[in-house]
Amino acid sequence: MRRMSTPTETLTRPDGSPIRVLVVDDEQTLADLLASALRYEGWEVSTAGTGRAAVRIAQELDPDVIVLDIMLPDFDGLEVMRRIHGHQPTVPVLFLTAKDAVEDRVAGLTAGGDDYVTKPFSLEEVVARLRALLRRSGAGAERPSNVLEVGDLRMNEDSHEVWRGEDEIRLTATEFELLRYLMRNPRRVLSKPQILDRVWNYDFGGQANIVELYISYLRRKIDKGREPMIHTMRGVGYVLKPATAQ
Repeated sequence: MRRMSTPTETLTRPDGSPIRVLVVDDEQTLADLLASALRYEGWEVSTAGTGRAAVRIAQELDPDVIVLDIMLPDFDGLEVMRRIHGHQPTVPVLFLTAKDAVEDRVAGLTAGGDDYVTKPFSLEEVVARLRALLRRSGAGAERPSNVLEVGDLRMNEDSHEVWRGEDEIRLTATEFELLRYLMRNPRRVLSKPQILDRVWNYDFGGQANIVELYISYLRRKIDKGREPMIHTMRGVGYVLKPATAQ
């Protein structure tokens, strides 16, 4: 498998956050190769080596697309897809099948799979198939501008302007970067170490209270007098989600 060429366009979720992919294959080397190629696209990738792990991770990750091997050590890919589609019915699935397993390919597509590739395959082919699935599903639509939106909260990444409804909000540079990280990961719980690494770009000597401090600054500006959007998940981290009442 040869190195991926430089991507010509970056597909993202509609809110601008990275595409989330779940790769399910019990061949660790192959799973790692696929993960590396997909991360080169700028996507977030999680891997699973068993059907049970795949179902659990899918519930936690809420993937935009799944790469799924038919043959797994506990139960097969068709059962994995059935269980995942039970709670995420619209997520596209790209099956990996053995070259001579025609019946597997037919069964996968009949059962609700969206596409398949046969082993051995090129990384370019897998990426191309996934990009096509993402465009069809709408999850991979490119942002028409550098504006992030979560509920009634909007951020222009170019001009550094932020609004909550009709009110413009003035932020410091650090507050802006923290809010941008939260807005790029809406409804996703982010831990203090994750925030420290992404916003401050280095280990702050274990002083996670700097995160608490800046979260409090943001709350005063974003949430004060309004339905809250920034929530604390005790012992886990913070999550930004649309207000229950707009």
